[in-house]
Amino acid sequence: MVNELHAAELAVREAMGLCRAVQATIDAGVLEKRDRSPVTIADFGSQALVCRSLATHLPGDPVVGEENAGVLRQPDQAGFLDRVRSELAARDVVADGETICNWIDRGAAAPSDRFWTLDPIDGTKGFLRGGQYAVALALIVNGRVEIAALGCPGMGNADSGGLVFSAIRDGGTRVAPADDPGDSRPVRVSDCGETVTARLCESVEAGHSAHDRSEVIGGTLGLQAEPVRLDSQAKYATVADGGAEIYLRLPVDANYQEKIWDHAAGSLVVTEAGGTVTDTQGQTLDFSLGRTLSANSGVVVTNGTLHEQVLAAVMASETKRDSTDGN
Repeated sequence: MVNELHAAELAVREAMGLCRAVQATIDAGVLEKRDRSPVTIADFGSQALVCRSLATHLPGDPVVGEENAGVLRQPDQAGFLDRVRSELAARDVVADGETICNWIDRGAAAPSDRFWTLDPIDGTKGFLRGGQYAVALALIVNGRVEIAALGCPGMGNADSGGLVFSAIRDGGTRVAPADDPGDSRPVRVSDCGETVTARLCESVEAGHSAHDRSEVIGGTLGLQAEPVRLDSQAKYATVADGGAEIYLRLPVDANYQEKIWDHAAGSLVVTEAGGTVTDTQGQTLDFSLGRTLSANSGVVVTNGTLHEQVLAAVMASETKRDSTDGN
């Protein structure tokens, strides 16, 4: 699996460079107009680069990505496709529109016994507001995440291009600056054993995770610190690297199913750093059921030491909510 890990790191670093370049062009006018074109260009460009790279190094591996090139192939989107082409050319990747669309569509494969899953930009609102986002790539074999490369352009030294967290099953987690992959170090979760000193991170957007329920859980656990709110799988990286002990993704809609690309890379980064990842019922995340985690509800991530206490508080909050709803 070492070759696969190296290929994943190469692909993610290349995509991070494009995303950072596009993000640097965003100004206040874009945000004021709620113009999502920069993130859309970066999404397509990132997926094109990752799929192109995997096709070069691992041509037999399919990719299950978030995007497809259907929109870009429409005649009235020629200008938009040209903008994606220009961003790729700026990274010394020169190709015509059809080739770019074919790269993107490599990410439209169906899940199989062995495939990569990709989120080309995880945390689009963080990307637009200049906050945290991630390029998340993971290899799933027979329903288990075996390799992960999680690029976090907004973490680490601003001049380093961000950080790349990489993990291989039973091989641990490491992190390195995007621009200096040789300068890597092992990653390990915090050894905090007291909930009162534990730190919680959660989504910025209340629509992504139930903040009110998190507050109840925090009260049960006696958490003293204010929640750290950040976008994307950077939350997984934060727990893995000891910057927080708890990450909660609590369902706001009972019918919502989490997408595999939103959790595959981050979950392995945490578990190989010594942490624990389950759903809100204590079940292991099941990546064998297609494009969603249909057998799971929500996600609970901890440094491992605190997992049983946190999980008990999560389950108690569910019981309390059901009781309240029934009155």
